[in-house]
Amino acid sequence: MKVKVLSLLVPALLVAGAANAAEIYNKDGNKLDLYGKIDGLHYFSDDKSVDGDQTYMRVGVKGETQINDQLTGYGQWEYKVQANNTESSSNQAWTRLAFAGLKFGDAGSFDYGRNYGVVYDVTSWTDVLPEFGGDTYGSDNFLQSRANGVATYRNSDFFGLVDGLNFALQYQGKNGSVSGEGATNNGRGWSKQNGDGFGTSLTYDIWDGISAGFAYSHSKRTDEQNSVPALGRGDNAETYTGGLKYDANNIYLASQYTQTYNATRAGSLGFANKAQNFEVVAQYQFDFGLRPSVAYLQSKGKDLERGYGDKDILKYVDVGATYYFNKNMSTYVDYKINLLDDNSFTRNAGISTDDVVALGLVYQF
Repeated sequence: MKVKVLSLLVPALLVAGAANAAEIYNKDGNKLDLYGKIDGLHYFSDDKSVDGDQTYMRVGVKGETQINDQLTGYGQWEYKVQANNTESSSNQAWTRLAFAGLKFGDAGSFDYGRNYGVVYDVTSWTDVLPEFGGDTYGSDNFLQSRANGVATYRNSDFFGLVDGLNFALQYQGKNGSVSGEGATNNGRGWSKQNGDGFGTSLTYDIWDGISAGFAYSHSKRTDEQNSVPALGRGDNAETYTGGLKYDANNIYLASQYTQTYNATRAGSLGFANKAQNFEVVAQYQFDFGLRPSVAYLQSKGKDLERGYGDKDILKYVDVGATYYFNKNMSTYVDYKINLLDDNSFTRNAGISTDDVVALGLVYQF
């Protein structure tokens, strides 16, 4: 019976409407919303590892329950499914988010699970390109993006006293290796491991669409991270991030600068002892649905071992545009103009130096 119910439910998830999440239940203080998108996506590139079909689907559920006047429970789950391979292929679907929490009125909220690291509170401001962007950091990379086992306290409007002043505190437990002394129940490869860590963020909506933000994270590194990869040694991984954003009058401008220590991946070789990451983006929303976008992103590793010295890990200009037919349907083109030079470092680290053009047709709800 359960299998039959799921067979009916999943197709229903894929055809629900409303771009800003479809409300599927709202009664007696309990609310459940469904959201997602289906992206018919194709890459064009000389890099054969990415050239071709990239179609995927994301679906998520957000729910909340009113416990009393000052206490609300909530949860969110988000899933991604690749649709560019055979039906028998493995590792084509995974959970992006899954957490549950409580909101205590103006006193803030607390949740636990797989969620975004607090560094992303600021770096997300530049992660708005049609397809690319947001890649001077990555998921399961300490507290820089989506991460496992994070406990997060958030406070909006500073206990209801200062409009637009928001802060967060976060703790992450260890996610270790598959086997050995440093193993954990959810063990993974060295590049996605982390020791115990904490982070904090502060953002302030200053005036008339202008916002500023700062975030910091500090995590212990695992023994395997200090023994297996070729680059990057150190007991701790640290990230300092600052950002500015303007979002008003159909104009969107954002930039962020991040400095990391033993935290930015240097391709497949390991981590940069020190890295300087910079992202800037500008977009304009025309009334007839067109949203052009231009951006510049760079990640520079400093004092890399093995004689590499200072090397660009990532560097490109991005030019793209999205056209919205309506709130549910859009199409986009995104051109990643790679500025990296082909050299021994990029080859040994498995870092692509080729341009990529993305074309997508999106149904979202």
